[in-house]
Amino acid sequence: MKILQICNKPPYPPVDGGTLAMNSITQGLLAEGCEVRVLSVCTDKHPVRHEQMTDEYLQATRFEAQYIDLGVNVLDAFVAMMCGESYHVKRYVSSDFAAKLRQILEEEEFDVVHLESVFLTPYVPLIRKYSQAKVVLRAHNVEHRIWRHIAKGTKNPFKAWYLKHLALTLGAYEREHCNDYDAIVCITPDDAQFFKEAGCRKRIEAIPFAVNPEPLENVAVEPNTLFHIGSMDWIPNQEGVRWFLNDVWPIVHAQVPEVRLYLAGRKMPQDLMDLHMDGVQVVGEVADAMYFIGSKQINIVPLLSGSGIRVKIIEAMSAGKTVISTSVGAAGINYTDGENILIADTPEQFAQQIKRCVGDQEFCSSIGQKAYALISEEYGQEKLTRKLISVYEKLTDK
Repeated sequence: MKILQICNKPPYPPVDGGTLAMNSITQGLLAEGCEVRVLSVCTDKHPVRHEQMTDEYLQATRFEAQYIDLGVNVLDAFVAMMCGESYHVKRYVSSDFAAKLRQILEEEEFDVVHLESVFLTPYVPLIRKYSQAKVVLRAHNVEHRIWRHIAKGTKNPFKAWYLKHLALTLGAYEREHCNDYDAIVCITPDDAQFFKEAGCRKRIEAIPFAVNPEPLENVAVEPNTLFHIGSMDWIPNQEGVRWFLNDVWPIVHAQVPEVRLYLAGRKMPQDLMDLHMDGVQVVGEVADAMYFIGSKQINIVPLLSGSGIRVKIIEAMSAGKTVISTSVGAAGINYTDGENILIADTPEQFAQQIKRCVGDQEFCSSIGQKAYALISEEYGQEKLTRKLISVYEKLTDK
């Protein structure tokens, strides 16, 4: 089966949740014998990292990228607002990207064109015109929900109003275009329900992020350590980390002063890099994310907004780590609170769970072990890739 995978940012090297999820699909399909060609948007925020791309990846995927300027244009934003259009989506419309996509479709036939974001939807008519391939949307999130949550938490009245406007127009776009595809593959059942309620009459499946669970061996674990790792240019991560530092950490530090917190992630805001807080170390981007995860004890995920599934939770659980998360952060994962993850939605609950884990190392270890078992059973790459291929096969009668 031949698949053209179109990505809204370079999926390799996998450096954040979105790229990890996209690359997981690429690698899973290749491992199952599919032929995968990757075309990606690249931007100033997400450039192509040529020096980190392996020859093996380039040969296997025939990777190509086309630059799109996603910088905010005040006039375009104003026009979009006046016309009731989604400015999030409009920024992805590019004649250069359309020309590159057309070139690929004219020189090669595909069974499936796999879109890795709703923001690539404007290119569906072009795909229909130059290809007989089935079009599948991989919905990593219900995008407007993220912006709606962010708007609610924004104190500046004008900014909050504009963010709410962006969320409304993006939500309207997601609903209006939900039948443009031949199938939608969501990352959580909750997201799938949104598209069903929006009136989608096409095939909808919920297939979570896939991973190959690997317990990390020969990595020394620093005791009594908490860690957060995630792309820090993603607003919900910033929001959650700041909430934890301001509202949760003072309680934790007072009750269990021996605990240390490590904050890691790409594009760490400068004010956090300059942070001086007892017991907290801000390390920024790390060279090896899995080694960093392996070297610490407890993963905290203090998300207050978001949609889809948190890839970094899946990764931490796949490494046998204990995860303490808000309900929002753990959404979409088939967890059992108190068995394979710990849920905390208030500062007091977070502090209580951390104190319990530090005071009862056997209990803490058992949560991590059962987390590993859950990921091994339900989130293995081979199992979920075959489920995705089954969707393709039913669409293409192959």
